[in-house]
Parts: sequence; structure tokens; C-alpha cells
Amino acid sequence: MARRLLVAALAVAMTLVTVLSSAAAETGAWRHVPVPAQVRPQAGVNEAVAFGPDRAWAVGTDAVGREAPGFPLLLRWDGTAWQRQKLPGDGWQGELLSVAAPSPTEAWAVGRDTAGGARLLRFDGKTWRESRAPRDVTPTKVVAGGGETWLIGSRPGAQALLRRDGSGWQEMPVPPGSVYGLHVKAADDVWAAGDTHTGAAVSHWDGKTWEQTTVFGFPRAAVGSVYAVSDTEVWAGGTAGFVGGPVGKPIPPLLVRFDGQAWNRVTVPTDFGSVTSLAPAPSGELGWVSVARSQKYGPPGSWPPFVSGPDFLAWDGQSFTGYDEPTVAGEGESQRMQLAPVPGTGSVWSVGRAAGPENTFAPRILRFD
Repeated sequence: MARRLLVAALAVAMTLVTVLSSAAAETGAWRHVPVPAQVRPQAGVNEAVAFGPDRAWAVGTDAVGREAPGFPLLLRWDGTAWQRQKLPGDGWQGELLSVAAPSPTEAWAVGRDTAGGARLLRFDGKTWRESRAPRDVTPTKVVAGGGETWLIGSRPGAQALLRRDGSGWQEMPVPPGSVYGLHVKAADDVWAAGDTHTGAAVSHWDGKTWEQTTVFGFPRAAVGSVYAVSDTEVWAGGTAGFVGGPVGKPIPPLLVRFDGQAWNRVTVPTDFGSVTSLAPAPSGELGWVSVARSQKYGPPGSWPPFVSGPDFLAWDGQSFTGYDEPTVAGEGESQRMQLAPVPGTGSVWSVGRAAGPENTFAPRILRFD
């Protein structure tokens, strides 16, 4: 009898924990996380990468003005607050555009100075140092995954892709058109998001060649983010594009999904905006989609005809749940949003910039947990 009572009590307790866990997941929300007080007005955050609940990096620009070109911004999350970090070098002016990390003891950041020169920084687990940028290439984005590190960049009249190979950078073939984003799973398994003259395109690198597919054949359509769950489930997001139409009509978002046979457009609960980032769930499946400048049609006959739409879309494997970003006093909505999942948790960072007073902009960092 005592044993049966113990088993029954344990079963009830486990059921209660499951219910509470589900309830906690359902009541998660996006909240605003302030940047350090030293960050001045007219600042923005471009990208972030997280290693766990108490460690993350974010990069951007600070103190941009009509007469001041701005300064590179590097922030570190210590589990409690964002702290501004001192940059290596001679106090150059410019912007950090992208950050990525193949491991907790190695990270890369790319940027550009006011003279148009490339800036490449490397973190060795203790210190950030200037690193030599590849010759004749201006990197604009760094991507890490599967133990790999790749750069997206440009040279006069052409785009460039480079792969970290030992102590140097190896030139890689570039698929036709433009590449805006990568998902690197392994040296022979890389997905590229971009566009060509035929529309939005996704390309796959198998270690030897690129295989490109037009995923949405419409003028001015493009995808800038791609996330591959497996060979038979790949997502890509961007804008659908259009030619003509009413003056001031916003552009529809574009989200497409590959099922192993074909690419199909996925319906999202908003009518206009741009899919700017995709982030995985802890399971490795797609978890989040961010939509910048999200708008929906208002009720028939209403004016203006558009109302705000959800800024974040949570995917549960079957459908999307929309979330609005929190209101921040003295600031408007986010104009840029890039997602950074926190490994081993259900938390996700969103970094970017938001509309400020009198046509200014402000740094925006949000977190879902």
C-alpha cells in the first residue's frame, strides 16, 4: 500500500511539473533589456551571438550623427546586464556589422571604418584583437556553424565568399546573383539565401558545387535568412517584392519551406513587412521568425488601411503564434531585428534599432523567456 501511494504521489507530482512547465512556456513574453548608460543617442545593434544564459556578444554602432560618423560598438552580456567592452586598435570610427562564434572560446566580428576599410576582429576566449582581413575583400557578414566560419563580403564589381581554413581564409565559389545570408552545417553542407534576376533564390553547397533554386519567382523578391533543419526541411525568409501597385503600399513578407521535394510559400499571420531572421527552438526545429515593420490590413473601411502586425512569430510545428514587441518609452517600433537563440534554453535575443524621437534612432535589445 505504501509503495502504491508513493508511486501515485510521484505521478501526480510529475503531472503537475509538466502542467506548470507548459504554462510557463505559454506565458513567456518579450521584454526590453536596456543597453549600458554609456551608449549614446543615435546608436544601433546589428547582430548578437549567445553561448548560454550568462554569456553573449552584440555588435553595432554608437553616436552616429550628421557630422559624426559614429563609433564601433561591442557589448557583452554577463547574465545580469549588458556591459560595453573596450575595442582593440587605435580608436577607429565606423561600425561593427556582424558577429559569430564557432565555439565559446572563439568569436569573430566584422565591420568597416569611415574610410571604407575592412575591420576584422577575433576573440580568443580572453581578449579581442585585430585580425588581418582577407586581401582585396571587404567582409560584411560572418557566419559560424558546424565548426566552420565563413565570411560574406565584396570586392570591386563582385561578391566574395571565404571559409576559415586553418590559419587563413580560403576563397570559395559564389552562386549566381547575390548572397545575403548563410546557414553553415558543415564544410560540405552550406545553405545560402539571396536573389537573382529571376527572384528569391536559395543555394546549397555540397563541398564541390552550388545547386541553386528559385524559391519565389517574382521581381524584386529576395530571401536574406535561411535555416536548414534537415535535408528535407529548410526554411528561408525575406520579402516577396512587387512591381507597381498603390503608392506607399508596403511589401509583403516572404517565408518559404522546402519539404525535400519542392519549395512552397508558407502563410504567416501578417500581410506586410520583411522576414529578417530565423531562429531554432531547443529541439533544433524552427522556433522563431522575426518580421520588421509588420503590418496587417485593418477592418474594411478603416483609415489608415493598415494596423500593426505581430513582430515575432513562434512556430510550434503546426502553426504560428504572433507576439508584439514591448512598448519602450520615448521610442517607436523596431526597424531592424536579428534573432540570437540562447543554447540549451528556450530564451531568444532580438537586437536591432528602433525609431527614436525627431527622426533619430535608438538601440533596441529584447529577450524572450
